[in-house]
Amino acid sequence: MTENTTELTIIQPDDWHIHLRDGAALATTVPHAAASFNRVICMPNLVPPVKNVNEAQAYRERILQSLQLSSVDAERKSAFDPRMTLYMTDHTTVKDIEMAAASGIVQAVKLYPAGATTNSADGVTDINACVEVFEALEKYNLPLLLHGEVTHDHVDIFDREKRFLDDVLAQIIIKFPTLKIVMEHITTSDAADFVLAQSNQVAATITPQHLLFNRNHLLLGGIKPHFYCLPILKRESHQKVLLDVATSGNPKFFLGTDSAPHATHAKESACGCAGCYSAAIALPLYATAFDSVGKIDKLEGFTSRFGAQFYGLPVNESTITLVNSPMQVPSSFDYFDNHSLTPLMADQTLPWSIKA
Repeated sequence: MTENTTELTIIQPDDWHIHLRDGAALATTVPHAAASFNRVICMPNLVPPVKNVNEAQAYRERILQSLQLSSVDAERKSAFDPRMTLYMTDHTTVKDIEMAAASGIVQAVKLYPAGATTNSADGVTDINACVEVFEALEKYNLPLLLHGEVTHDHVDIFDREKRFLDDVLAQIIIKFPTLKIVMEHITTSDAADFVLAQSNQVAATITPQHLLFNRNHLLLGGIKPHFYCLPILKRESHQKVLLDVATSGNPKFFLGTDSAPHATHAKESACGCAGCYSAAIALPLYATAFDSVGKIDKLEGFTSRFGAQFYGLPVNESTITLVNSPMQVPSSFDYFDNHSLTPLMADQTLPWSIKA
């Protein structure tokens, strides 16, 4: 990494948690992701979800076809590597895991508690019924990615992550101590402390919105729908702890944007969709967060090294340069069916930008 007062050159990052959606949406989301990232772990919560290797292969081909039709330059097209995930359901089998491990394209298996977030209705309803699948994941060294929230109606939405740690994840780790686990998009000091207390088999991704914002940004002065995501933004005290661990240089924590596209009209509605769209501006967002606490020198490990190391993959050889020069976030992007897509921090100015 080279550094001076105006530029920061880092190893090309990977995004270890992204939503690209499907169909016509790919024409927008894939070029945005490919402009900054080499490998991206693609979430499987499509409609219908990606539940087996054949469906994962077909989805990957649709992503790559969309990339080839885009205006992304040839170098970025050749470097972009969508890594697939299977959506774990009550009906996932050991054979599904065996085939995923042998496929060469499936990087992990994703567990959504049923009803936890967007398109999670097919998620797992009974963790205790998944023992054989967890054993297979452990056997084939295939990581389990977790949306870590309980979904009981009586549990406060701000407490759902902590309850998942206590009631679910702690038990999984006790029963399957060598299972590789990524606690996705952690939002609380409880989750950060939990991950720190575990072996190196347990890691976590952190989004730009959870580093930069807290629930005041969502709720003060009226509800801001483009800050609404799940897990929901928490107190400022939790945000500060997430910044501390993300910028600490601890390899247990790495980049996962959870960039989640929803058309503007679907976000700005009476029942607005959960998710923040950040793929096109993710690196300036992360740079802004790290620089805000004087830790810009720790950015490369978080964005470009630690995730690859956890997944047992080589660190990228290409680089990207960030410039300490202001950029204005676009007010919106064109989306399919003549809709628009509003990014996180639309129309606002970030102090960092990507060098052309």
